[in-house]
Amino acid sequence: MKIARVYLRVRTDAQDLKRQEGIIAAAKASGYGIAGVYRETASGARSDRPELLRMVADLQPGEVVIVEKIDRISRLPLAEAERLVASIREKGAKLAIPGVVDLSDLTAAAEGARKIVLEDVQAMLLRLALQIARDDCEERRRRQRQGIELARAKGKYGGRKADTAMHERILALRKNYSIAKTAELAGCSASTVKIVCRKAQTRRQQPSVP
Repeated sequence: MKIARVYLRVRTDAQDLKRQEGIIAAAKASGYGIAGVYRETASGARSDRPELLRMVADLQPGEVVIVEKIDRISRLPLAEAERLVASIREKGAKLAIPGVVDLSDLTAAAEGARKIVLEDVQAMLLRLALQIARDDCEERRRRQRQGIELARAKGKYGGRKADTAMHERILALRKNYSIAKTAELAGCSASTVKIVCRKAQTRRQQPSVP
């Protein structure tokens, strides 16, 4: 049986990881055994994502890493993205990404010059996909900055409003659970839990006004 590890990532806490769950069912339907599912809410432009690093560490030779799209695993600068891919390949595993042509079966069966050409084409296609994912990330940031600057010029920008309900849920859960478990139950990142708790502690320490 083919063995896969599924990596599910969203960019923000507000997005829903469940929309990516369908790829688990699809992988099983394609004959894969699922060795692990790694879920996290973090920017693809970060290389220090805990679940991503854990997945790479868990990889075994012959396994396949399945992700929804190329930008789910990386929006990193090309050099960093290629190092990430290399770390997966060094474990004897490979990536399976919709939209990126997989020539690995053809390459494995080829010999001589044909094998070299197929490997070069596969590397080129992957580099192109990784660069497009990074370019899209940069373009989103540029448009966001432009939108904020335009709103500020019109006096309409006040920053993102706090999710009060989410903050209250985090503080309630944190009374009984660790940071990691609170993040899991609240559906947010561990960094969000730390920020919310730190702000709440600061408010409690502020002297009351008579």
